[in-house]
Amino acid sequence: MLSFLPAPLIGVIAAILLALNTVFWCLLLYIPAIFKLVVPHKGFRVLCTRAIIWISESWVACNTGWMKLTQSTQWQVEGAEQLKRKSWYLVLSNHQSWVDIFAMQRVFNRRAPFLKFFLKRELIWVPVIGLAWWGLDFPFMKRYSREYLIKHPEKRGEDLRSTRKACEKFRYTPVSVMNFIEGTRFTPAKHDREKSPYQYLLKPKAGGVAFVLDAMGDAIETLVDVTIAYPAGPPTFWEFLCGRVPEVKMHIDTKEIPEHLKGRDYASDSEHRRNVKNWLGELWSEKDRKLADMMKD
Repeated sequence: MLSFLPAPLIGVIAAILLALNTVFWCLLLYIPAIFKLVVPHKGFRVLCTRAIIWISESWVACNTGWMKLTQSTQWQVEGAEQLKRKSWYLVLSNHQSWVDIFAMQRVFNRRAPFLKFFLKRELIWVPVIGLAWWGLDFPFMKRYSREYLIKHPEKRGEDLRSTRKACEKFRYTPVSVMNFIEGTRFTPAKHDREKSPYQYLLKPKAGGVAFVLDAMGDAIETLVDVTIAYPAGPPTFWEFLCGRVPEVKMHIDTKEIPEHLKGRDYASDSEHRRNVKNWLGELWSEKDRKLADMMKD
């Protein structure tokens, strides 16, 4: 533990360790990623993906190592024993800080399939990690605004087609498809601006979840409902690096996804849209109560 050092120095050390760890494992990951890019054989690409996932899990394990070295954060995690490596999961979580992703990776690593997020298509060009995301089969999406679709109706349905295409890759290797369905990090200002009915949450957005259930409903049977709380307040990433997060709480619950929510067209089926929104609303009400209890303890 380096807690005897000044917090800014701890932050610098942690940032250097994170950067070195990321560069090392990314360079190693490029080897199977490039083979995967140039060899179009499906079976070979699946093997490359598995090698890439092993490398990525090693990256997360090393991140956990520098966290333990530089931080004295107390971790309270409930429900992680429910997770299984060889499962197909839809993972939903509240979102308060960039720390959420590192916290979930630390808890889920080698307990569940590697977490994969939907990313904007432009992010594939991010230096160093763009190719890594592609190699990991992270879904790259291009979303169109309602105004754009009014002007270009021929683009309607392209979101769903690209989601289906991205999710097809997930059928060959167990996966945890992750979604922060609030769409952005929680802040009091955002909470007030959208007049959220919840105390600790923003309103859930149903479209992304519905697309996954449409594209992969026959493969994904289990919802992993994650609730993250920071009793001292949501930290910035720099505060996290400096070891200024005294406590992280996480509650994990696994639930069966209702069959009537799978394989239906969210865009054109008004009854289905209502059902998905009601289901998420119930989950979010329960999560809000859980957060209230976690913040009190």
